[in-house]
Amino acid sequence: MNKKVAFYTLGCKLNYSETSTLGRLFSNAGFDTVDFTDTPDVYVINTCSVTDNADKKCKKVVKEALKVSPNAYVTIVGCYAQLKPKEIAEIPGVDMVLGAAEKFQIIDHITDLTKNPKALVYNQPVSQANEFVPAFSFGDRTRTFLKVQDGCDYSCSFCTIPLARGASRSDTIESVIDQAKQIAATDVKEIVLTGVNLGDFGIINGNRETKFFDLVKALDEVEGIDRIRISSIEPNLLTDEIIEFVAQSKRFVPHFHIPLQSGSNKILSLMRRRYKRELYVDRVAKIKELMPNCCIGVDVIVGFPGETREDFIDTYNFLNELNISYLHVFTYSERENTLAAEMSGIVPGSARADRSKMLHILSEKKRRAFYETQLGRTEDVLFERDIKEGYMHGFTRNYVKVKTKFDPVLVNELKTVCLSNISPDGDVEITEGEEILVH
Repeated sequence: MNKKVAFYTLGCKLNYSETSTLGRLFSNAGFDTVDFTDTPDVYVINTCSVTDNADKKCKKVVKEALKVSPNAYVTIVGCYAQLKPKEIAEIPGVDMVLGAAEKFQIIDHITDLTKNPKALVYNQPVSQANEFVPAFSFGDRTRTFLKVQDGCDYSCSFCTIPLARGASRSDTIESVIDQAKQIAATDVKEIVLTGVNLGDFGIINGNRETKFFDLVKALDEVEGIDRIRISSIEPNLLTDEIIEFVAQSKRFVPHFHIPLQSGSNKILSLMRRRYKRELYVDRVAKIKELMPNCCIGVDVIVGFPGETREDFIDTYNFLNELNISYLHVFTYSERENTLAAEMSGIVPGSARADRSKMLHILSEKKRRAFYETQLGRTEDVLFERDIKEGYMHGFTRNYVKVKTKFDPVLVNELKTVCLSNISPDGDVEITEGEEILVH
């Protein structure tokens, strides 16, 4: 019998795309991929290190893995593995730690599944992670996460990602198009473009060869994909030409996720962000002018060093007045080797928690207000595989989450529906339209 491998992914869409690629490497090497609880011979845990909570989750996953399969060979990869390899090597049960430059050579390193008293560590300086490795998720979700860019040349004062993933680098347009065509040949109907700094696409071997807008135009011509979604893009890199193109695109959907981080120019400066809030207002206005029903998501950090109560209220009011659809709220946590960790004006934990709660409530208010503007509209919904209490969910092109009673025939299908009302749990309930789109 073949050896069995199981994967667990923490963090972002980019990590999910890379986990799928690691899975294909194992499959080519003769391993069978199984569920986490199916007593695998090997566990691969792909880590994140954006917050302290992500680090703690890694330790918990290792502990749970060894409860299921005590003799399994445990390998840790991802951002946490690059940043703190020695710390991870001390976690009981970990057998190998692979840094950013080594993770895609995982098969070469796993030559013997014998558990040793001390974990093996392969971790070069992040400067050695200078090659772009293509990746896309497949088979585990209705949509595919397609990695087109990696690393970051920005130097935000709170962020460890450049230390964990290295300098900005990209795939070629030709390679991305080839992968998109491979995906189109399957039954996948939506591609989500992912990267560390997606709008910085175009740097190859240290030189800027092209730009993100060129990739967007080329992908719009790929036949066989119904939807292409941009996962996240910095406001200073979201140009008028990108917005204008998406507004009339055949495949790109009216949904942008645009990191803000703070609505206070003072805090944006301390964060070393590359824009002021006035630019953010301009980007939102441009989007809504051309796509009134566009969904706009926002990342925001609360409790950053130096953020006074007045600064937070400034951010709250700024977000409250913006025509946006939802928030992703992050509570600031100190990260080693960042400028922010050395800053004065530390915000107490209780204040961070209170501010986070306020913005989570605002997010629900914004989401409901956006959903209410969509009621009565007829939209195509792509239904997903998840089932909860007899219901299944799906998303419209503009990222309205809808629910209906589970029907296996609907899984991974586009169905035209009328958005009828908002359920008590905040999802939109639907009335079936006459047409069912089957692809």
